[in-house]
Amino acid sequence: MRRLAIRAARLFDGVTCASDPMVLVEDGRITSVQHGATPPPDAELLDLTGATLLPGLIDPHVHLGFDAAPGPIDRLVARSDAEVLETMTVAAAAQLAAGVTTVRDLGDRDYLAVRLREAGATALPTILAAGPPITCPDGHCAAFGTVVAGETALRSAVRERADRGADVVKIMASGGGMTPSTQMHMPQFTCAELAAAVDEAHRVGLPVTVHAHALEAIRNALAAGVDGIEHCSFLTADGVHAAEDVVRELVERQVPVTSPLGQRPIEGAPPPPPVVQRNMGAMQAAMAALFRRGGRVMAGPDAGIAPQKPHGVLPYALVDMVGAGLDPAAVLRANTSVAAEALGLPAKGRVAPGCDADVLAVEGDPISDITALLTPVAVLVGGQRIR
Repeated sequence: MRRLAIRAARLFDGVTCASDPMVLVEDGRITSVQHGATPPPDAELLDLTGATLLPGLIDPHVHLGFDAAPGPIDRLVARSDAEVLETMTVAAAAQLAAGVTTVRDLGDRDYLAVRLREAGATALPTILAAGPPITCPDGHCAAFGTVVAGETALRSAVRERADRGADVVKIMASGGGMTPSTQMHMPQFTCAELAAAVDEAHRVGLPVTVHAHALEAIRNALAAGVDGIEHCSFLTADGVHAAEDVVRELVERQVPVTSPLGQRPIEGAPPPPPVVQRNMGAMQAAMAALFRRGGRVMAGPDAGIAPQKPHGVLPYALVDMVGAGLDPAAVLRANTSVAAEALGLPAKGRVAPGCDADVLAVEGDPISDITALLTPVAVLVGGQRIR
């Protein structure tokens, strides 16, 4: 049994901060967290003097099959399975390099994220997979998703995902900016249809999360009892409208929400869709207000969809959240311990005894300067250092 002792200057354990930590790892799991302790003589020492240890970050909304170049949907559809799997492998490596040790893939083609995970390749983050997104005829991502109409077809699509080994059901409850034939402020399914999908998913033991930019789609999703909402942009025909009753319900029920805001600065990158450009400031303000009111908000920047959203962009999203005036410790909790709980991963998101030894070390102190997340010095997955 391999024993590893990790020593650093500071620790953010997923909840609180402490100094002079010494984390012991055995067989891929954290066995103890001490402070000011001497490493055991039989343990290999990883001395990260000056660094801060954190749980490996969790990105709850990525698309490993998208290559972060303009028009990623077209290439996902055109490429062979082998080519897409290679794209996914490269994307997964980029996530790890950024300190993201767990990802939730919320839309691929032909369940390739499940296949990638089951191939058992080394040096992969933990992957939760939704498989192809469920959408309506001519709906958002219909080019590679599962197109359905009506409650019976929705239930069948949900059962298929359970049979194929998916971890979550992803439904496109509104239009999206990457599909010109749709409108982001318009719903794609009724409340009754979403409720049928949720009922079937819960019957087979799967959670449901929905892509919902439209305020009406968010209302439908909440009424249907979904387990999560992606983007949650509060869009109407007139712009962003964070209706008080909807915000209140999101906070009271603690429905997990992922914010798509956050991007890596890239000179000359193509702009986002016009509706996003027009409403970016209002969307950011609404999400920050939801966060401050106690909403269960995580960063989920849609890695892979554009050059400014490459795989591994999550630390930039967290920097942007702090830049919007949010508390750094609360932001770090959002994509460590809070995300682990929201995604049903009790062994992730903490540096604590019994948890998986997925650990990120960064230069400096991200509590005082969140940009420290942009300079990782070590990433461990199951106690193994990624090089």
